[in-house]
Amino acid sequence: MVHQQRSAARLSPSSDTEDIVTALAPRLSYFAGVARTEHVTRAAQEMQVPQSTLSRAMVRLEQDLGVELFARRGRSVSLTPAGRKFLVSVERALGEIERAADEVRADADPATGKVAFGFLHTMGAETVPGLLHAFRADHPRVRFTLVQNYGEAMIEGLRSGELDLCLTSPVPDAPDLVARRLDEQKLRLVVPADHRLATRRRVRLAEAADETFVTLEPGYGLRRITDDLCEQAGFRPRIAFEGEEAETLRGLVAAGLGVALLPPPAVPRPGVAELTVTSPRAAREIGVAWLDGHPDTPPVAAFKKFLLARKGNLLSG
Repeated sequence: MVHQQRSAARLSPSSDTEDIVTALAPRLSYFAGVARTEHVTRAAQEMQVPQSTLSRAMVRLEQDLGVELFARRGRSVSLTPAGRKFLVSVERALGEIERAADEVRADADPATGKVAFGFLHTMGAETVPGLLHAFRADHPRVRFTLVQNYGEAMIEGLRSGELDLCLTSPVPDAPDLVARRLDEQKLRLVVPADHRLATRRRVRLAEAADETFVTLEPGYGLRRITDDLCEQAGFRPRIAFEGEEAETLRGLVAAGLGVALLPPPAVPRPGVAELTVTSPRAAREIGVAWLDGHPDTPPVAAFKKFLLARKGNLLSG
């Protein structure tokens, strides 16, 4: 009677994969232990579980699979052909789990763990290398995965778990994120070296209302800031080229293809003049963001604390 009841509960080949995994996963390490020792009592001693628990687990495993995995001779067992085939995949799966556990433990190690850090392209030449150099003075073995992208993509990276932290602009305002303003970066009107405004040091943005602009593509934070500043100056920019990287835009300006609102370059670019914008106030806020409620590993917590302590001088080296 008991045997009939258990057989009725057997997983069928048409069972959902999720149901099969849920039923089998807790018993796989038991199976591998018994298969390795070929003795239920020794396996129970090695794994420090009651022998009765181990025996019941193996019976239930065979019933759920509908396949005999062991040939039994008293407390000794040997694998059937089906058992040997099953063991190959089980050992592979358990090995992957062990490797995954080792990786996540290593990533969380306070001294040698890993931080997934995103930042804007415009911060890759000087700002981020300087930050990492300063941080690693006290944390020399912490590892980084670095991702350069635009703001919206980095926010999605936070939400997907690809990133732990990101430096972005504008500072995001979303209910599932925590964001802190760290610094401000002035923007300049960049014009060709032979432009009518090139001899000026300062300019009102309205004076460029009739110019052709080169900008970043929609979705980039700097593009939104450019559009907003032009609107404040009383015009809508006429855009000839849209790109993905600020220094490419500087090259387009140098080639006489338009003007642009850009942060200062890491290295002065020949062929352009960079003018201070006096009106409206042209600047962008730089902030650090992370996913609200997401637990930090020790290396992520240490780097977050480091960044927050740089408030007001993030861009000064």
